[in-house]
Amino acid sequence: MISPTSFAYVADLLRRETAMLCEPGKEYLVEARLLPLARSAGQPDVDSYVSLLGRDPSERAKAIDALTINETSWFRDLAPYQAFTEAMLPPLLEARAHVKHLEIWSAACSSGQEAYSLTMLLKENLPPGWTARIHATDVSTAMLERVRAGRYSQVEMNRGMPAQRLVTWFTRAGNEWEVSPELRSMVTTQHLNLAAPFPPMPVFDIVFLRNVLIYFDMDTKRDILRRVSSRISPDGYLLLGSSETTLDLDDAWTREAAGRVWMHRPRGASPAGTAARPASPASPASPASTTVRATAGVAQSTAPALSQTGA
Repeated sequence: MISPTSFAYVADLLRRETAMLCEPGKEYLVEARLLPLARSAGQPDVDSYVSLLGRDPSERAKAIDALTINETSWFRDLAPYQAFTEAMLPPLLEARAHVKHLEIWSAACSSGQEAYSLTMLLKENLPPGWTARIHATDVSTAMLERVRAGRYSQVEMNRGMPAQRLVTWFTRAGNEWEVSPELRSMVTTQHLNLAAPFPPMPVFDIVFLRNVLIYFDMDTKRDILRRVSSRISPDGYLLLGSSETTLDLDDAWTREAAGRVWMHRPRGASPAGTAARPASPASPASPASTTVRATAGVAQSTAPALSQTGA
């Protein structure tokens, strides 16, 4: 097992580079994530590998990638996606009728299941002539490469992907399944550390920031929410994880219920279901045209709720 000294170094490294907390009790997780890297680097154990991190920036980057990667699933928890199609899209379609375009941020996107789940729902629910872009960001460059590739193993596809959507939006690529070019064209990727100043980004209509704030201390949570509020339209929506909230963190937000989900909204936004104030999002960069199906809602998923970086 990793030594206390090595664990303390790794915890401090994560805190400095990503502001994520790695508290005592997570030694087993650090050991499991770093052992394959240690073997690949020719080190006999994790402690030796941690010593290498202090003098090898490339291995340090690999270690941070490994420690910030978590499992995800398609249409995770179901209820947020129902809120997306039933509570958020209708008022936004009314408010954005003059631009017929939506900007959505999948923050801490992990390997991309959240972003591509959203593209499927958009394809199924946007009216003719509308476009949308999913802005997928993550601190892990390895995960962003996976999002761009859009390829997933059979095990990953078994975690929540309805059979009909698998047939419609994926093709076989050897032992993997590949997302259709139509969906990939709707997703852009960008490296982003939520705990650091944000790079230039559009103003978003909807922000998915799910199961991410739990990894940060209170001050960092407040700072992230403050900066997210500057990147969301006045009538937009923020979705957090089921155990996360803006309460007692940032009074710039209000909450509205959508079934089992709390939608967090900029204070002063019109309640969902009433006429929302139009807000022109940033001009899209060659948004993909959409092929629309007259279906609604989300197919039921039996996938377990898995821990993940964001989605």
